[in-house]
Amino acid sequence: MTYSYDDQNIFAKILRGEIPNNTVLETEHCLAFNDIEPQAPVHVLIIPKGPYVCYDHFANAASEAEIVDFTRTIGEICRLMDIGPGMGGNGYRAIANTGKDGVQEVPHFHMHILGGRDLGRMLR
Repeated sequence: MTYSYDDQNIFAKILRGEIPNNTVLETEHCLAFNDIEPQAPVHVLIIPKGPYVCYDHFANAASEAEIVDFTRTIGEICRLMDIGPGMGGNGYRAIANTGKDGVQEVPHFHMHILGGRDLGRMLR
């Protein structure tokens, strides 16, 4: 499937430095920053620097280096925020909303990492 990337979305503007953010971690291929409307004590967004619309677009089109860096960045965020159950934390939720039915609000692939409290059931 062909994806059309909108380079005027808010995350593209953040990546270009047009909109400030509260950076938690930046790597060669990713930017991680605190959500401006956190839904939990820890709510970090991780975005690839490449123009990917959603998770399957990223999974199918990103380079191995981008995919590895993204995955390692998630692990590092969990370590930095002390939320990984193997790191002394009580766990977290990783969410990537995709498309209309997935209620994706920004058409740039991003992963939400939420933790710091009991998050309850995700779907009923």
